[in-house]
Amino acid sequence: MDDVTDPIWRSGPVRAALASGDLGAVVRAVREAHHMTLAELGERCGYSSSTVSRLETGRQPLRDVKVLRSLADALDIPARLLGLVDTGARTVPIPSPTARVKAILRPDEETDPMRRRTLLAGLGGLAGTAFLGAQATADPLVALEKVLLSPPDAAVPAAEFTGEVARVRALFQHGRYAEVTAALPRLLSAATGARVHAPTSRHAADVAELYTLSTELLVKVGHDHLAWTTADRALQAAYDSGDILTAATARRAWGMVLRRAGRAQVANRLVLDTAAELQHHAGHAPEHLAVYGSLLSTAAYTAAVSGDRDTAHTLIGEAADAARQVGDTNHRGITFGPTGVGLYRVSIARALGDPGAAINIATRINPAAIPTTERRGQYWTDVARAYHQWGKPEHCYRALLAAERATPDEVRHRSHIQHITHTLLRHPGSTGLPGLREFADRVGLAA
Repeated sequence: MDDVTDPIWRSGPVRAALASGDLGAVVRAVREAHHMTLAELGERCGYSSSTVSRLETGRQPLRDVKVLRSLADALDIPARLLGLVDTGARTVPIPSPTARVKAILRPDEETDPMRRRTLLAGLGGLAGTAFLGAQATADPLVALEKVLLSPPDAAVPAAEFTGEVARVRALFQHGRYAEVTAALPRLLSAATGARVHAPTSRHAADVAELYTLSTELLVKVGHDHLAWTTADRALQAAYDSGDILTAATARRAWGMVLRRAGRAQVANRLVLDTAAELQHHAGHAPEHLAVYGSLLSTAAYTAAVSGDRDTAHTLIGEAADAARQVGDTNHRGITFGPTGVGLYRVSIARALGDPGAAINIATRINPAAIPTTERRGQYWTDVARAYHQWGKPEHCYRALLAAERATPDEVRHRSHIQHITHTLLRHPGSTGLPGLREFADRVGLAA
């Protein structure tokens, strides 16, 4: 294929990767746009997943013509976009590293630019004003973007603001993302106003929590350009608060954004340095251990996404040690404990291209014991993705229905769910999956 009119080449993240002059970033952005794991690409090209990871991240130079051609063929990348203009044996022109964009916004594991319909836009169109409230629009993210870039409104009284932040966090943990989106614009505007007008340390901590929550939501739905803004503001407010745990949770959110921007090594350095600082200064109180363990879990998943199997398993093992000391907890809006570590193990195995191992781990987790609805929904979508990766459509569909039962917002208008559902519809055995067409309609898959 040599068609640059395909929608994938018009997507912002892929265009940013092309403009960066970093061929590894281009390969990674296109791979993830196709919902392909490192292992799957490696199998197509005859390389290990760790080799593909090194090529994508620049740890191994991507100059060999044979390697470039195999990647182009496997990903349907027009040859000229990787500098493969001639068939003769000459050096491939590599753009100067000085042109590299510092923050390469790329599709996350859930993005499909060919049928991009965001969760939040879809919820607005599906449920209308009654679901999102009087401020509902075609895309509620427009309201968030506007408030993040506009002058602040008058601040909400501190006591009321604290209560509202706690309420929105609870909505998020119950998987009610559309309601969170409807509440965020007013609170974010108030948060900006509070920072401008010299907040107290307590109020600064609430502001940091709100921006951290906003980052988690935006990461979940794939709006990286806004998540970058909220993560930065979360960190600044956390420093204003002077609270080490508030700063740690804000840095963890920053790590997620950096990972999705293709900066996995920077992300893990930030997260692991934060964990070391927390371990040194914070002691072994349950809340401190919970935040510490969540940092290790995040770093483990980041390593898995990069194909670093040994580091991923080492870090999640250390997180498990912390989890055994605290049990299942829900501190600072972070669910952590033995169950939470188990959920991360499922995600890690899937990210490493081991769907059988992911399912084996998942079967040892009791979904009813998962502390929050949001994490329960994530558990079932991870199980569905693992079964899809494993080529088991019936099991995959059952897991998708379980995710929908846990929290409909977890599956509505999510790109990765649409991609899986589209594959199920095309499967020869789709007639044996009752209600699949109706499910496809509910998740916003265009006919």
